[in-house]
Amino acid sequence: MDVVNTRLAVVTGGIGGLGTEICRHLARSGRRVIAADLGREDRVAEFREELREFNGAIHFEPVNVADYDACVDFAQRIRSQYGPVGILINGAGITRDVTLRKMSAQHWTDVIRVNLDGVFNLTRQFVDEMCDNGFGRIVNISSVNGQTGQFGQTNYSAAKAGMHGFTMALAREVARKGVTVNSVSPGYCKTQLVMNIPEAVRADIISRVPVGRMGEPHDIARVIDFLTADESSFITGANIPVNGGYYMS
Repeated sequence: MDVVNTRLAVVTGGIGGLGTEICRHLARSGRRVIAADLGREDRVAEFREELREFNGAIHFEPVNVADYDACVDFAQRIRSQYGPVGILINGAGITRDVTLRKMSAQHWTDVIRVNLDGVFNLTRQFVDEMCDNGFGRIVNISSVNGQTGQFGQTNYSAAKAGMHGFTMALAREVARKGVTVNSVSPGYCKTQLVMNIPEAVRADIISRVPVGRMGEPHDIARVIDFLTADESSFITGANIPVNGGYYMS
């Protein structure tokens, strides 16, 4: 068996436009993939139909990343059924958009628990085995709004900015163990969430993107596929912006 190409990858937020595309790219690179997400039956059925061509290389397993104990159980189940995890993509995320002056404690807590606590909850389950095995690739999916801030998104922007600090700190802790930790910050992409924005607002966004278009899910997935390769061992603690030039740092 080719250990490199058959490494097991877990993708949280694995069902949906960007998550599904990440799963697809990793599977095309020969990875075995676990799409981890909430288990709503209609979404799972649609996901399985869409990725049927991969002949069992991609599996769905339910998990609520905001629940630490659920993540413990999930990790034990994955190890038992599939083996050790070598690649972790932290992509689960939600929004609860409202200005801070109108934001409830629940609005804040919901977003932080999924978007930031969820990164800790699942990374904590797999980082030890990655270090013990001398290989690991962790990619945290942040956002351009974690770099620029966004009106009505103090909760979301804080969580995504927090990912950057988490990424850099953990990268330093595990670098000598063969484990890399990076983040990717997508700009505005053609996901269902963005396409629900009124057309006039989307047009205004595009007018401020130097390349003149929104991103496609495959634009992001290709970068993640690259960062998870064995050959990408000298990139760690980095944030890769994929935003069409919308924000340049």
